Amino acid sequence: MNKAHFIDTNGNPAGGTTSGVGFAIGWQNGPLNKGDEKMPRNGAFVEDIISAAKDRLEFYQESKFCCDYNAEAIKHLESAINVLNSRTANREKRGVEGTHEV
Repeated sequence: MNKAHFIDTNGNPAGGTTSGVGFAIGWQNGPLNKGDEKMPRNGAFVEDIISAAKDRLEFYQESKFCCDYNAEAIKHLESAINVLNSRTANREKRGVEGTHEV
């Protein structure tokens, strides 16, 4: 796997790339901001990649490769997505979603 993770002058995550055989990810660079200043996305979020892996395993589950291991992995990926969605909901509630504010 090849990876390059960048930070801005304030030490905040600032995009990057992760790639390997058969995949290349360009990560979101910077916050999306909020309200009238909302910016379009320019890269992937972790949730996107987890969802893609979950989708692939669900595809396997519809084939002769259906198995308990895939089902268990899907449950863990769903749990990860739920935790990250809870983080987003918490940030929205605190009014800091779309910013670098912690």
